[in-house]
Amino acid sequence: MMVNRRQWMAGGAALATTLAAGPLMARPRLGPIGLQLYTVRAIFEPDPMGTLEKVAAIGYREVEYGGGGYDKMDHAALRKAMDRLGLVSPSIHLGYEALAADFDGSVKMAKTLGADTVIVPYMGETHRTAEAWKKAVADFNRYAERLKKAGLDFAYHNHDFEFTVKPGGTSLFDTLVADGDPALIKIELDLFWAIAAGEDPKAIIKRLPGRIYAYHVKDRTADGKMTSVGKGVVDFADIFTLNQTAGVKHFYVENDQSPAPYLPDITTSFTTLSRLGA
Repeated sequence: MMVNRRQWMAGGAALATTLAAGPLMARPRLGPIGLQLYTVRAIFEPDPMGTLEKVAAIGYREVEYGGGGYDKMDHAALRKAMDRLGLVSPSIHLGYEALAADFDGSVKMAKTLGADTVIVPYMGETHRTAEAWKKAVADFNRYAERLKKAGLDFAYHNHDFEFTVKPGGTSLFDTLVADGDPALIKIELDLFWAIAAGEDPKAIIKRLPGRIYAYHVKDRTADGKMTSVGKGVVDFADIFTLNQTAGVKHFYVENDQSPAPYLPDITTSFTTLSRLGA
């Protein structure tokens, strides 16, 4: 009996059942699965090397630095540990203010950690007026151009507010797309936050072909809570049918609200993504 996509992916329970049953259609190839280390910040900050060891033991091969005080750590030592564990860090999260305050230091940190892309992960409320946001996007263009000259790329990571805040009737995301240089500014598409804002991730991908650097893969329960990938209702298999259109290179598991002791949560997410096509 043929099974349509709606039946195949009717929430997290159906996902688990289907994956256990075997492939019903061609699955997208994801490549190495990564982890945004903000997910495990509570254990990373006091024990970064031990946490990297645990992450690698689960099977992750990519990590994205963000939070946990990583920016104040010994980056050469972190890189040495990653090399030993078979981990790479294609991108790092770095605040807008940090780029403004110490651009050269930011470049050095990114390169020491082995990153090819610097991602601005969040913008505070002071930047969310029409005037302030236009200035920020102009700065993104400027920073991205400087990063390109230094051998690095630039991307912006969304939350929900970029879609829901609309000064003068135009969303911040629309302004970013309109004013940001498409040759310089990529998007790290956080699937949870896009959906939380009422957006369709597939529509965003089709609107920005080739400009999606990475996904933040986090699941969402029917009542809007973050959960491990595979335990919510987000139809990742359907979204991933557009990976080629997106141009996406990296798939980072993230759970801003991961419950202690953290490792079971990221293990569940890794297992689910592995079954989806990694």
